[in-house]
Amino acid sequence: MNFYGRDFLKLLDYTEDEILYLIDLAIDFKIKKHNGKKHDYLRGKNVVLLFEKDSTRTRCAFEVGAKDLGMGVTYLGPTGSQMGKKESIKDTARVLARMYDGIEYRGFEQSVVEELAKYSSVPVWNGLTNEFHPTQMLADIMTMYENFGDIKGRKLVFLGDARNNVANSLMVICSKLGINFCCCAPSELFPDSELVKECRRFAKEHDSEILLTENVEEGLENASVVYTDVWVSMGEDDSLWEKRIKMLTPYRVTKELMNLANKDAIFLHCLPSFHDTNTKIGKEIHDKFNITEMEVTDEVFESSQSKVMDEAENRLHTIKAVMYATMHK
Repeated sequence: MNFYGRDFLKLLDYTEDEILYLIDLAIDFKIKKHNGKKHDYLRGKNVVLLFEKDSTRTRCAFEVGAKDLGMGVTYLGPTGSQMGKKESIKDTARVLARMYDGIEYRGFEQSVVEELAKYSSVPVWNGLTNEFHPTQMLADIMTMYENFGDIKGRKLVFLGDARNNVANSLMVICSKLGINFCCCAPSELFPDSELVKECRRFAKEHDSEILLTENVEEGLENASVVYTDVWVSMGEDDSLWEKRIKMLTPYRVTKELMNLANKDAIFLHCLPSFHDTNTKIGKEIHDKFNITEMEVTDEVFESSQSKVMDEAENRLHTIKAVMYATMHK
């Protein structure tokens, strides 16, 4: 498959075969990495990382991945560039494309990464926007492959705020790959109806289905993957915590909820996770609302069913696959 010069903005732009190719490539890169086999196939190239939202996994995966491939990396944090302040997105894209061979963007509106791609002459990759998180999805599906060997016909359940970028992207990739997707949440936190409609069309083409339910028992029945995310996303107002805690506590992933899924079900989370009080926010929430765990209990997070560290590592290999595929002739 020829990905050379393509952008990676959202999975709606990619076919089933293209997504699976990227995951196969990521698996190959993981084997090479673990065996200490050099794969610096992009020596002499350079990439720039534009971050308007901070990150651990996304930044590290792009930086280490680029260096493994032999490339130079420049990181521009939230105050590191003039984009959107003294310089337009259009001008930023055109300037950076004269200096770099690839541009990563992690920030707010999807329209920003789309505009960067419109005016850039080199590939642009979406490291996260408010609407979509496509690189995370490749790591999630790769982790499913590692645990089950097959994914078609399996069921993935997302519990929590199903309007966020992770839930949106999970619904898209599941519908494209023949995985049954369930959104288990209060109805007011269901995904956008137009996106649901589009994904149901894809799901029908791939013999899978999209289920939206408020009922935890219905949602978790026959589930192979139980997935959750933080209850208040980066960029949302802290005042939402009280409301979300009241709304979403019934959807906290506990051992009892995991027992409603298949016996071999795995737990996934894009991280970071509030499963204890060992973070500044976790401690603040405990002091204010007297709870020690939010979207997942520590018991589940640290259990043998939890594959979150494998999933986090797979960010490296899948991001490396995206960069290589879109930059290598």
